[in-house]
Amino acid sequence: MGRIAFAMLLALLGSPAYAVARYVKLPAGTFISALAAPNGGPQRVHVAAFWMRVEPATNGEFLAFVRAHPRWQRGRVLPLFAGPHYLAAWRGPLTLGREVRADGPVTQVSWFAARAFCAGEGARLPTWDEWEYAAAADATRRDARRDPARNAAILAAIQASTGSYPGAIGRHRADVYGVRDLNRLLWEWTDDYAAMFPSADSRNPGTGPSLALCGGSALAFFDRTQYALIMRVAALAALRPSEAAPRVGFRCVRNDGE
Repeated sequence: MGRIAFAMLLALLGSPAYAVARYVKLPAGTFISALAAPNGGPQRVHVAAFWMRVEPATNGEFLAFVRAHPRWQRGRVLPLFAGPHYLAAWRGPLTLGREVRADGPVTQVSWFAARAFCAGEGARLPTWDEWEYAAAADATRRDARRDPARNAAILAAIQASTGSYPGAIGRHRADVYGVRDLNRLLWEWTDDYAAMFPSADSRNPGTGPSLALCGGSALAFFDRTQYALIMRVAALAALRPSEAAPRVGFRCVRNDGE
């Protein structure tokens, strides 16, 4: 992202507009990423301790955010930060409508808007490494990725919901950290998602081609059994930061000690 765009984004970030959501602490740890290292081999990643939202941001929370920060309302946000599909399922700029539940996960939000929301909550979007580290867990294990049944259940849930809006939050059991709905409910923005792109386009917020991923190709994965993760990467890689999609939402994180 260019300096001018970043400066404009910072100008739109405001003070907290709503009650702070519940966060849980994830301890520091090291894991082997499903994404391959530049040489195609395993990539060992260390993640420092951080705090993550228990649940993704909801429509009700995002409504409170845009009420307090009118510049992020549909119809008022600058086209640089949100495209034509931004909050398209809402009945109006400040009206959710019958089919958009206040306690459901907000989707159709741009990367810029998600980042602004988190900043307003005194937080930030997670890095890809933080998200992947957290998403490796299940209800009893910090890393359950070697469990074929667990992987199949996640993939089946994603395939069953393809093309539809995500369902209610909290239908699935919390993981070992206390985090809910990280794998099955929706896709989630990460702060550095555009680092998956093979080119350093100035319109993208990433820092470069560190993941060497082209269109979500499985060739960039060291562990190709993680099909659900591959689908998630492909979905995000197809979006520019100003774009929005019906199944793309977000949750925020904080550094430990903040």
